Amino acid sequence: MGALTGLEPERVFFYFEEITKIPHGSGNVDAISDYLKAFATERGLFVLQDEMKNIIIKKPASAGYEGQAPMILQGHMDMVAVQEAGRNIDMKTQPLEVFAEGDLIGARGTSLGGDDGIAVAYALALLESDTIPHPPLEVIITTEEEVGMDGARAINLSCLEGHRLLNLDSEDEGIFLAGCAGGARVACLVPLGEVPAKGTLVTFRIGGLLGGHSGSEIDKGRANANILAGRLLYETSKAAPDLGLVSIAGGMADNAIPQQTVLSVSVPREQQAACLEAAKHFAEQVAAEYRTPDPGFVLETECGEGAADAGGPAYRAADAARFLLALPNGIQAMSADVPGLVETSLNLGILKLLEDGTLHAEFSVRSSVESARDALIAKLQAVTELARGRNEITGVYPGWKYRTDSPLREKMIRVFERLYGKTPKVEAIHAGLECGLLAGKIPDLDCVSIGPDMKDIHTAKERLSISSVRRVWEFVLALLAEKDA
Repeated sequence: MGALTGLEPERVFFYFEEITKIPHGSGNVDAISDYLKAFATERGLFVLQDEMKNIIIKKPASAGYEGQAPMILQGHMDMVAVQEAGRNIDMKTQPLEVFAEGDLIGARGTSLGGDDGIAVAYALALLESDTIPHPPLEVIITTEEEVGMDGARAINLSCLEGHRLLNLDSEDEGIFLAGCAGGARVACLVPLGEVPAKGTLVTFRIGGLLGGHSGSEIDKGRANANILAGRLLYETSKAAPDLGLVSIAGGMADNAIPQQTVLSVSVPREQQAACLEAAKHFAEQVAAEYRTPDPGFVLETECGEGAADAGGPAYRAADAARFLLALPNGIQAMSADVPGLVETSLNLGILKLLEDGTLHAEFSVRSSVESARDALIAKLQAVTELARGRNEITGVYPGWKYRTDSPLREKMIRVFERLYGKTPKVEAIHAGLECGLLAGKIPDLDCVSIGPDMKDIHTAKERLSISSVRRVWEFVLALLAEKDA
């Protein structure tokens, strides 16, 4: 008996739990892709698996729906695989430990992968059923969505006949998404000069932060552990001019606001007291700044062995500090057209010191305005060049423009009003969806994105609402059963 046994809709939660047993973080999707291919093959369905491990499955219409236009259902199979400090499981080989508590599903100490495992579970429950009425179904399940939408960029959709697409990659029930930001992944690589490791090895641990999705939570005012690490390094290097950076590591995905960053520095003994006092003052300032939006902030300090005995070189902490302090982060502009919508932002999601002394800072850049996205990328390039570094730009994807004439959206609104007696919200979002890329592959694509309630995605506190999963399922069934006029 599984942890989700007995939840309704039963087959949706059955498949969701099956998915959580298969490690499927971005870059580790072979097993989940093969599982989906075998699922379709065993049921005699058309299935295509490409070199990127994307999956396309087609199912003929049920009786009485043969003349209806096909409906494309779409989601992605990869998840952001993160865990809380101290959890220490191998998310590339070990299953998630899912649990149900009240109306919520989570995974113990790790992200859950509701984004976007629930889309896959919905699709599999639909594809296996012989009783659900539906038009021809064409299911697209992509890979590497969380690291630049590489699967959607590479997929060939020439085998599809549908021009209506229901994307199941949203996290707010009752909101129909009809537009999203475009973006890119930008890595800034800056070489640091080597210095002698002198005095004491001091380790700082920034943690206790909420983190979150860098699109949907970027407007919540939460702290970014990597940005705080840059501030800490700047303040301590002012107090201790001969500070050496021995190591730094923070964040696990460019599109997740980092919750923890750990850095170690070598501090000459005569400067140690000043360094520690600067760190204490920094912690007091940050705690006051974030007492409302991110009240769990903590800074732990550990003074260890002699720095020269710790092994490995040290690098100019002041140079790293100045570079990090100069980097932009967070909201850069709000939309002039849509009140309350973030237009342009970036998130320093990954920070690390490479073995050759190169500081690696990796960003997720987002904007609903292509020129603003490109200008922000240029700003990162300029800051990096001033630090005598270089940039790597990957995973560029287009935004998804709002379509004023959308028969699919109008039909969905009618079905929603009939079921619930109220009108759904229609919005654009700052987070990225694959709809823009897919629209470039299917002429005149009519697309809407929906999904059940989720919170704290891309973190170990991620939760998925059981009752919302059921309601969205019922809505999808009603939508598929509604014949076109």
